[in-house]
Amino acid sequence: MKSKIWVIGALLLMGCSSTKLVSTWKNPDIVLFDAHKVLVVGMAQDENVRMEFETRLVEKLEERKVEAMRSIDLFDVEFTSSERSEEELSIVERQLLDKDFDAILFTKVVATENKTTLKEKVHNIDRMFMRFSTDYLEHQDIYYDPESYDSFNIYHVETSLYCICEGKEMELIWRGDLDVTETVKVDKTIDTYIKLVTDKMGEQEIIFY
Repeated sequence: MKSKIWVIGALLLMGCSSTKLVSTWKNPDIVLFDAHKVLVVGMAQDENVRMEFETRLVEKLEERKVEAMRSIDLFDVEFTSSERSEEELSIVERQLLDKDFDAILFTKVVATENKTTLKEKVHNIDRMFMRFSTDYLEHQDIYYDPESYDSFNIYHVETSLYCICEGKEMELIWRGDLDVTETVKVDKTIDTYIKLVTDKMGEQEIIFY
């Protein structure tokens, strides 16, 4: 199975904790899809995040007896540090074909949304205020204190599986759209993200059965 693929996106996972699967799409011409050699691509400006994400996803593939490689081991630092031309990407595509890859699992952020929520006063969350004055005085900082609110980002992340199939240029096999809420628990988020994606792919008979 061979074809061309490549897409240039933006950022990948930041430090996040709450991860939700929003939707999936499966190529209607595909009943099930097997792969024997997969390139894992996680686009991130933070090299540590990229390395951790790609490493864990490769491990998940290899648990299922699928040979996998991290893009960080294929693309050198110079290649990813600046914009590339179509001609340069064609060379990469040719290399993938020559190395007998079946597919590429590609993850990137497609949009970012900022959210603001009112901070909870944990020590008072279960209290019932019997007088207006007490309730007012306890919460009056909402009027004037900007720190009464939490601001955070929600990343709309997309994972796409492309087939490297002869004669089928850039064929998309499967796509999952997920929302990832920003925090600092990178490791936990990566694990949750990978589990959601691979479980859903398995349900839809894509690589992970």
